Amino acid sequence: MTRLLAMAGYVYQSAAAIILIFAISHLLPAAAYTSFSFTLASSQLLCVLMFEWLQLAGLRFLAAARENKAARLRWSLFAAGLSSAGALVVIGSCASLASALPTGIIALGLGISVLQGLTDLYFLSVRLSDRLGIASSLLAFRATALLTGAAAGAAISGTAEAALLGVSAGHALGLVAGLVAYRTPLERVSLRTMLADWKDFSRYGMLAAGASVIHLSVPVLLRVIVIGRLGATGAGAGFSIALDLLQRPFWVLNAAIHTVSYPEVVNDFEHGPGTKSVQSARRMFEFMICTTLVLLGGLVGFIPDAARILVPQESLGGFLQTAPAIAAFYFLHTHLQATIAVVPHLEKLATRLVLVAAGQLAIVVALSLIAVSAGLSPRGAVNCASLATLATILVALGPTLRFEAFPRWPLVMQALVAAILIGSLGSMPTEPAAWLAGKIAIAALATAVIAWRGDFLMLARRS
Repeated sequence: MTRLLAMAGYVYQSAAAIILIFAISHLLPAAAYTSFSFTLASSQLLCVLMFEWLQLAGLRFLAAARENKAARLRWSLFAAGLSSAGALVVIGSCASLASALPTGIIALGLGISVLQGLTDLYFLSVRLSDRLGIASSLLAFRATALLTGAAAGAAISGTAEAALLGVSAGHALGLVAGLVAYRTPLERVSLRTMLADWKDFSRYGMLAAGASVIHLSVPVLLRVIVIGRLGATGAGAGFSIALDLLQRPFWVLNAAIHTVSYPEVVNDFEHGPGTKSVQSARRMFEFMICTTLVLLGGLVGFIPDAARILVPQESLGGFLQTAPAIAAFYFLHTHLQATIAVVPHLEKLATRLVLVAAGQLAIVVALSLIAVSAGLSPRGAVNCASLATLATILVALGPTLRFEAFPRWPLVMQALVAAILIGSLGSMPTEPAAWLAGKIAIAALATAVIAWRGDFLMLARRS
């Protein structure tokens, strides 16, 4: 039941993120929203650059550690996190001297990166202390604080700076709430032990984090390429809204499944027999593939209706033109970054992860630049990025195929049929209200059937 509630908490977090994007896009002018969106995306990139290596190392090492060793590892992990935060502030402050961006925007971006990185690291330690329910509640609380803070700042001041200040306040409140809700057990270690732990963390975590940074750079550079052509216009804002909005559901769903399932997969890989490890990975793959397929169908089927109600009129055309293509791109991007990377993470093949990510980035940037130079539409550039990502997935499948944790393909095909059915609902009218209610009922029924066929609800109840 705790794991089922944890999944519900992540669904809430995703919904709050979607509402945040719609709210800010309404409260800020198109140019201000473009600045807000770019700064937030850049802060996410910095956060991954400075803290992702600790997230990945903590998830990989803490998940398999026994209680006494885990307390020592947490001390080393938090010390490394504080050191990374200090380094980010110093380096970012020096780099800002040569930047043409406003000082306030730069300071807020750095603050968001530091606060999010430290908060994520603490929430991870809570989760890996066998406190999944508390960790999920904290994530939901932070999502509410982010939504409230950013919306309040944008409504009061109407500037990107005020909205970013609200985001910073939301992360700070989340960190304070985490410290109050649960104090993770710590055991002080000597400097020599801490440096040895840092060496282990960095040997695996930095390379794996490098891959994550490169993956995160892909949509950022895609945004730069397309916005460079469109400029700060309504069409550019619509493209930015779609890029922001459609990333969040896939990211949050991936994070939810990894939070619920990945520690068990790591523990079985390290301590269980080979067959049990393969079975755990197979269940996780089924969970990810089937749920993201249904999610893709839901986005294609319902986002156009929601957009006509929630997206500003000046940005509506750019949003509707690119949203389906962007949803397909994020579907592929999520599986390359998360699903295909599970086995290399288990086997600590961090160098391979970097090479795969670098290959995707190079191909996506090259094809997107060619598409824009050839005069293709933003949707055409996104489709080229999707083809590049699909090609990278096919090349990177080797370790996953050798691990032989194959999902049940009949179940995957059923999820694909459900996704097509739900996606086709986008062609149905939403007026009168009975039509919309019928569409929602059909989508809910198809989703429930896949959840039942895949035994995902039972999986969520396992402890």
